[in-house]
Amino acid sequence: MISVLMLTYNRESLVPRAIESILNQTYHDFEFIIVDNGSTDRSGWIADTYAARDARIRVIHRERGNIGAGRNTALDAAGGEYIAFIDDDDWAEPDFLAFLLELLTEQNADVAICGAADKVFDERRVMNAEEALIELMWRKKYNMAFPTKMFRRDLAEHLRFPEEGAYDDIALMYRLLAGAERVAYHGLPKYTFYRHEGNNSAWTTNHQLLTPETLEEYLRAYRTRTEWLSGLFPKSASVWRYFEWSFMISMVEKIHRLGISGCERQLEDMEGELRVCQEAFLNAPELLEFERKWMEKYITRHIATTGN
Repeated sequence: MISVLMLTYNRESLVPRAIESILNQTYHDFEFIIVDNGSTDRSGWIADTYAARDARIRVIHRERGNIGAGRNTALDAAGGEYIAFIDDDDWAEPDFLAFLLELLTEQNADVAICGAADKVFDERRVMNAEEALIELMWRKKYNMAFPTKMFRRDLAEHLRFPEEGAYDDIALMYRLLAGAERVAYHGLPKYTFYRHEGNNSAWTTNHQLLTPETLEEYLRAYRTRTEWLSGLFPKSASVWRYFEWSFMISMVEKIHRLGISGCERQLEDMEGELRVCQEAFLNAPELLEFERKWMEKYITRHIATTGN
């Protein structure tokens, strides 16, 4: 019924907890596909050890690739009607799969989303694609990560994770939700994201880890997202643009306030874009008050001072 997919790479101290959290699920009708993405430690061996004890586990060893390439390998191998993801440094609550499957079937949904330990809302919603995308971009109740979500396998038949770059979620999650007719959300926490320095998204909680390469990848992904969604949902084009500008001003503020070095070219590009689009951004109904203040501090005041 369900294919649970996990990619692992050099997480020998953490991967047993992730594996056991799936094996301890109250729902049992699943296959657990673990892709060893070229580990040089004991992660692949640990996965093989668990597979020898539980026939639901299938381990695929492959040469080292990026996260997207490894996840594509797992998707290609999946045979379940529904797909769920877990990351090798996280863990799921025992009723994680049962909760999401019941949410899907009860609401006749294409995608089900639960809460996480850091995003707890005892709230239920059934949304269409546009509503789910807008909620996604606010990042208050759920985020871009594939864990915390279960979806029909045929929804992702024509989707591929990018096999270049480091941040596959931001490039694909919005495309997945865009193809759904119904998205069911219940924010009770059934999953825990383990935040640590070795985490792929550690820079989002420790901005000193931000690199120009990371920022450049995010900016490209968000520009592509704005253009793609504007073509698919043109009535919400101004909303998609707002969220791109919102990301830019938040990065401008952090780079200035924290004195982050190395991102000078990206900073110049973002400030230039925000100067050109300032009227539309400042008049956006979604604009938050702190964004208005940041615009005044870093963008409009600069224009008034320099005349440019």
